[in-house]
Amino acid sequence: MAAFRLDLIGRYLRPHRKTVVIGAIALVLVNFLRVTIPLEVRNVVDELQQGFSYTGILRQAGWIVVLTTTMAVIRLISRQLVFGIGRQVEVDLRQRLFEHMLRQEPNWVQTTGSGEVISRATSDVENIRRLLGFAILSLTNTLLAYAMTLPAMLAIDPKLTLAAVGLYPLMLGTVRLFGGRMMRQQRAQQEELAGLSNLIQEDLSGIGAIKIYGQETSEQDAFSGRNRRYRDSAIRLARTRSTLFPLLEGISSISLLLLLAIGSGQLEAGTLSIGGLVALIIYVEQLVFPTALLGFTLNTFQTGQVSLERVEELLQREPAIQDRPSTTSITKQEHQPRGRFEAHNLKVRYEGADRDTLNGLTFTIEPGELVAVVGAVGCGKTTLARAFGRMVPVAEGELFLDGVDITDLALQELRHDVAIVPQEGFLFTSTLADNLRYGEPEADTAQVETAATQARLADDIKGFPDGYETIVGERGITLSGGQRQRTALGRALLVDAPVLVLDDALASVDNNTAAAILDSIRAQDGRTIVMISHQLSAAAACDRILVMDNGQIVQQGHHNQLIQVAGVYRRLWEREQAVEELDAMAS
Repeated sequence: MAAFRLDLIGRYLRPHRKTVVIGAIALVLVNFLRVTIPLEVRNVVDELQQGFSYTGILRQAGWIVVLTTTMAVIRLISRQLVFGIGRQVEVDLRQRLFEHMLRQEPNWVQTTGSGEVISRATSDVENIRRLLGFAILSLTNTLLAYAMTLPAMLAIDPKLTLAAVGLYPLMLGTVRLFGGRMMRQQRAQQEELAGLSNLIQEDLSGIGAIKIYGQETSEQDAFSGRNRRYRDSAIRLARTRSTLFPLLEGISSISLLLLLAIGSGQLEAGTLSIGGLVALIIYVEQLVFPTALLGFTLNTFQTGQVSLERVEELLQREPAIQDRPSTTSITKQEHQPRGRFEAHNLKVRYEGADRDTLNGLTFTIEPGELVAVVGAVGCGKTTLARAFGRMVPVAEGELFLDGVDITDLALQELRHDVAIVPQEGFLFTSTLADNLRYGEPEADTAQVETAATQARLADDIKGFPDGYETIVGERGITLSGGQRQRTALGRALLVDAPVLVLDDALASVDNNTAAAILDSIRAQDGRTIVMISHQLSAAAACDRILVMDNGQIVQQGHHNQLIQVAGVYRRLWEREQAVEELDAMAS
């Protein structure tokens, strides 16, 4: 068993210490009453040996009913309190985890794996809830039950007590043995169910590819195999359960038989009263459930502690990109041009990489300028785009926005001033209007329509039956690639950001539409636009072009200047022209 992490358990329970104390007092009262009631029953039975009194029996029976009802009410309160603590910790912990994950840099989620993160935020949090609710309640209740019940049993008859509870260690060992197996089988069943769910989700997302390639039969076979494995795991778990509980009942019955066998002899010898035997039988029955549950409780306790450590490991991780303790703000004066970027020997290296992705970039982008960044695949263009918004770690003194080091700016302010549109613009399962106003939730209809018009999306929306209220589907699956990109672009345009970074965000639209979009943006608000692109024909219309190669800027200037000089840009341009000529000949 894992070492007890009482420090972590105490930290999670500390905000609820008042409720914990009340719950503990309630458990003590419950167990006190549970010990008292059999003694009252013993007295009633023994008094019956001396003579029958209808009034006395009613009075004593009424008293036992009062005690039993009181115990039931207090037990209900104790369970609600203790289980409520587990539920409240679960809610608070999920909220903390979600907020903590939102503060992490995007690259961490991609490298860690969303499945691992989701597992800790769901399955592990549920295990913690069981630990702080069920496990603590059950463990405390079992300890109190034995601490109070055994002295009462020993006071009645020590020999019978030892005979009755002598088989309980066997019961506990059986539960521990089968409990561990049940937990492994239950975990295996959950994993099979998760695999089944993932296959369904993947097939529904890729239903188009399945239809195109006629792979319905193979997917049916794959689903059938997973379905059978899930069935087999469920059957194995059911077999273990159906074996365990009859075993526990059998051990309990043997214990009761021993009690009756030995107790009947003592009754005959006159060393034990009938009431005492009845009380012992009630006590033995009362100890069966907490004893059997103890094995499950210990397994739950162990699992919960492992989950505690896994969740704490996640919560203790500090984001690689975060605000400094003291941040500055860009002074926004009326008529002052905004959107000036300066880079001084900018370097970026991803965690675990053996070389810099960006290796000493130095450049200046003036307010209102349209600058294209081009280069071969893997040269660092996307990393540069992400550096503008500090989506990757940037060192102090290497990148400045309007004269302010971006590491001195609050992330919220920086990302409000720099709107980045990635190539694969993520769309939520909601209406087009909600997706467009995602960055500005309070934007009115007129603002949404203006952004859609700038992104050359308004005409497409008019053709949809529900217009701006059209549900785009999961990840925008109901839209074409170009429509998805223009929706993501419209979302960025709706934000009043002086800098717009397009990371190949116009790759799915034709050159004429791309040029019209850029002209519309520049004409209406004069933003600084940085366009990452592999389409050199679009880059040719820009004010200036930065040419990247192996993480460095190797050329910069206007298109007409760059094609006159032998170098990376002219080589890329000639290659693109050759491809276009081949496409024209083929058509």
